[in-house]
Amino acid sequence: MSQTSRTDRLVMGDFTRPDGARHPHHPRSYEITDPAEADAVRAVRELGRRLADAAGDDMFACSCGDDDGTLHPTPESYRLLDPLSPDGIPARHRARWVAAAPGALREYAGALAAGAEEPAPPRGVPLGVVFGWLGAVRQEPRDAARLLADRAPMRLLAGAATAELAWAVRESDRTGLEGAVRFFAGEEFTTRHPKRRRVPDTARDLLLRHARSHRPGDLAVLERRLLRAPEDRIRRS
Repeated sequence: MSQTSRTDRLVMGDFTRPDGARHPHHPRSYEITDPAEADAVRAVRELGRRLADAAGDDMFACSCGDDDGTLHPTPESYRLLDPLSPDGIPARHRARWVAAAPGALREYAGALAAGAEEPAPPRGVPLGVVFGWLGAVRQEPRDAARLLADRAPMRLLAGAATAELAWAVRESDRTGLEGAVRFFAGEEFTTRHPKRRRVPDTARDLLLRHARSHRPGDLAVLERRLLRAPEDRIRRS
């Protein structure tokens, strides 16, 4: 598969609506890598410039993420780039993220994508599934759903008991371990009381082994933050 050309990659800046409304999970900047979406953005930019030239007004300015920092706002540009527009590019990115979520988590993902700030967490979903959801997040492209891709699984994991998290580590495949290392090395786990950071040796060894092989940059953090439990007491009831 060929890499996305830098010519097709657009870095979009912040978008400010006249009414100040914002999507709670929209990043301050994101990338557009789909060639058709990039072409659509360039087309509305050019239309805006032509309209501004025809009106004799070259002072339009907005923070909509044009290459040179300016964009002449038109109804079409708001429809295409407004994070709250149901037909906009940010909404398309979020919809693709929801479609890629595990089935048991898709309703939760959809609520976040629609703009819910604190939707009810799903019931009965194994934490190993959530680790896998986080581990499957690609660092590229950094699209308009990238905040959700990190924030959604992290929220579910942050509310879980350490013993249950440790058991889920033991049940995780390589993708799940990728997500588990990211979680245990992050602030959501680190902010716990020291007693809640004591991880049994079985889970701790799995995390350190995966970090050593696949995420060496997290190894020192894990060694410092994963406190040892007195013994491996986790049992599946």
